[in-house]
Amino acid sequence: MSEKRDVIVSGAGPSGAATAAMLAQKGYDVLLYDRYDFPRDKVCGDAVPAGAVALLRGLGMGEKIDRAEAEGKFYPLDGLRIFSPRGYEMRAEFGDHENNSRSYVAPRMHFDATVQAHAVDSGAEFRVGTVKKPLLENGRVVGVTVAENGTTRDILARVVVGADGVTSPLARTLRPKSDQHKDMHRAVALRAYIEDLEEYPGEVEFYLYKEILPGYAWIFPTGLNQANIGLGMRLDHFRQRKEKLEGLLDQFLAMPAIKKRLKRGGQLRDVATWQLNFGSQKNLQHAYDGALLVGDAAGFINPLTGGGIHNGLLSAQAAATTLHEALQADDTSLNRLKIYEKRVHDSMWDSMKRAFTMQRWFLRLPILVDILARQMGNNNALARMFLTKL
Repeated sequence: MSEKRDVIVSGAGPSGAATAAMLAQKGYDVLLYDRYDFPRDKVCGDAVPAGAVALLRGLGMGEKIDRAEAEGKFYPLDGLRIFSPRGYEMRAEFGDHENNSRSYVAPRMHFDATVQAHAVDSGAEFRVGTVKKPLLENGRVVGVTVAENGTTRDILARVVVGADGVTSPLARTLRPKSDQHKDMHRAVALRAYIEDLEEYPGEVEFYLYKEILPGYAWIFPTGLNQANIGLGMRLDHFRQRKEKLEGLLDQFLAMPAIKKRLKRGGQLRDVATWQLNFGSQKNLQHAYDGALLVGDAAGFINPLTGGGIHNGLLSAQAAATTLHEALQADDTSLNRLKIYEKRVHDSMWDSMKRAFTMQRWFLRLPILVDILARQMGNNNALARMFLTKL
C-alpha cells in the first residue's frame, strides 16, 4: 500500500516551510521535504524586510525571531543607502517597526532553519529527500516521486505544493515550455561573505551604476566588519556583456568608495551564483489539478530589488488559505485552486509591474537614477521600493 498524506510540500525554504506550518496548524497531515537537512546554506542576499517578519510573527514565530536576534543570527537594520551612477546618495530610515517587526540581514543558514523548525513545531513531518517529479494520473497531480534513503518511491497526497526553488522539478514538469520565464524576466546574481569591510552599522547599501543597470551591487552587514556582498543583473543584459560575475564583483570592490573601506584587501568566502525568476511576466500558471507553486518555484521575485522572501511568504499565505478551503470541500481540482492565482495577483502584481517599469527605464536612461537621488531626496519612490521589497 502506498503512503498517503493530506499535503506534500516539496522544498523547506521560507515559502514551503511557512505553507507547511500554516496547514499543519489547521490540523492537516503535512509532509515537508527538502534535499538537505537543516541548517543548510541558501545562496541569497540575506535581507529580510519587516513585512516578511510581521507575517512570520503572525504565524507564531515571535519568540524564535527574538531569540535569533539576541544570539546575533539576525542582524537588525535601521535604514538603507542607495548610490546612483554619479555617486549621489539617498538615505532612508526604516522608521516605526511594522507590527513590532523590523528588517534584518539574516543569513539563510540561520533564517531558513528557524522557519523550518517552526513548521516541525507546528506539526509538519520533515524528511530529507529529493522530490524528482509529480505523480500524475490522467493529468492530475496525485502525489510525488521522491528519492529518499537510497531508494525511489511514490507517495500519494490529496494535494502537492511545489516550493522547490527556481529549478523546481515540479514547475518544469507542470509548466509547458511555452510557459517558462523569458530572459528579460530573469536575473543572475553572485553572493559572497566579506570579513574585512568597514560597514555602515545597521544600514544596507545598494549601488546602481551604469555597468550593471538594471541590476545593482549590494553590501548587507551581518556584524562588525562583516557583510553579505554581491551583485545581480538581468539575464538578457548579462548575456550581452559576456563577462563573468566574479570579474564584475572585483570591479565593484576596486571602486575607490569601496576599496578605501577594505581593511585587508577584501577577504571573501562562500562565493556562489544563482538565478532568479521575476514575478513580472504575465499569464504564468501557478495552479494545477492537485498542485500549487509558491515562492521561487512560481517565480515571485521582485524585478527591481531581487527580493523574494516577502513575496514568497505572501504566496504561502495565499496557498494555505486556498488549500484549506479546497481540502475542506474535498475538491483540489484546477477549477477550485485557480482562486490562488487571483489571490497572488491581487497581492503582488501592482508592485511587480511598477518595479519592472522602473527597471526598464533605468536600463534605457541611467541618468534617471541620478535625478531621483539628487532632486527627490530621501524616502522617494525608489527608496520606498527598496524599503518594502528588500
